[in-house]
Amino acid sequence: MNLTLGNKIVLVGNGAVGSSYAYALLNQGLCDELIIVDLNEEKAKGDVMDLNHGIAYAPTAMAIRYGSYEDCKDAALVVICAGAAQKPGETRLDLVNKNVKIFKTIVESIMDSGFNGIFLVATNPVDILSYATWKFSGLPKERVIGSGTILDSARFRYLLGKEFDTAAVSVHGYIIGEHGDSQFPVWSFANIAGTPVAERLTEERKKEIAVKVRDAAYEIINAKGATYYGIAMGLVRITKAILRNENVVLPVGAMLDGEYGHHDVFVGIPSVITRNGVKNIVELSLTEDEKRKLAKSVQTLKDIQNSAL
Repeated sequence: MNLTLGNKIVLVGNGAVGSSYAYALLNQGLCDELIIVDLNEEKAKGDVMDLNHGIAYAPTAMAIRYGSYEDCKDAALVVICAGAAQKPGETRLDLVNKNVKIFKTIVESIMDSGFNGIFLVATNPVDILSYATWKFSGLPKERVIGSGTILDSARFRYLLGKEFDTAAVSVHGYIIGEHGDSQFPVWSFANIAGTPVAERLTEERKKEIAVKVRDAAYEIINAKGATYYGIAMGLVRITKAILRNENVVLPVGAMLDGEYGHHDVFVGIPSVITRNGVKNIVELSLTEDEKRKLAKSVQTLKDIQNSAL
């Protein structure tokens, strides 16, 4: 990792997710410079102008402008939100073939600039596209991070907070595996202030919560066409962890290289995040049932991965 890089961010893809990320980034004042790259130049330039008009009320000054892949040369972080969007009735995995082709062009263009920072990938199916970014970029695996299950885990914590009338920030729990239909909650580790919650819920209620987390995206897409606020907040949380070298554990998309007995696949898994990317993966002591579910999720991704890449 080139530690001389500052905190310049290039956002590739200024759709609903990308523009929401830019807005959340401005509100939290995490970088000095934000460059937006998008095929729809007119819309992106409009967003740049709109965002700049909020700088007077932002926590810190930011230089925000429209740019090109050349701007990635000295970026600390490139965040990719570009690609075909998930449509009603379509799963994240249905998107794979369309978006792998798009990503090959994007990632190769970024690397041609001389980019030597960290990739943060949000486009779905995010686990497959994180793997594609790693393959196409040639960067070390720790410098490619997917949004993984950062949003699913936030949904899980929110629902448990509602269930026990406790702030989501005080609820600790992870959804792991695919950011998609084979994901699952690690009930054996879910707790509030160290107190396990699984034993306070019936098996039926646990299943209901897991389904509500898993199907949240479909519900939101049917209601308003896309999900973007929650994932934007999750991306900014990962961004903060990277730029501020936090050594914090977050459920991001990371490459398994022997952890949990699996290799050569990106999944949402608790990982320590630093200025160099994924420092290490945290290996939870999963139950036998949870191990089986993770293996199933990994196999689901590998089947798609093998056919697309």
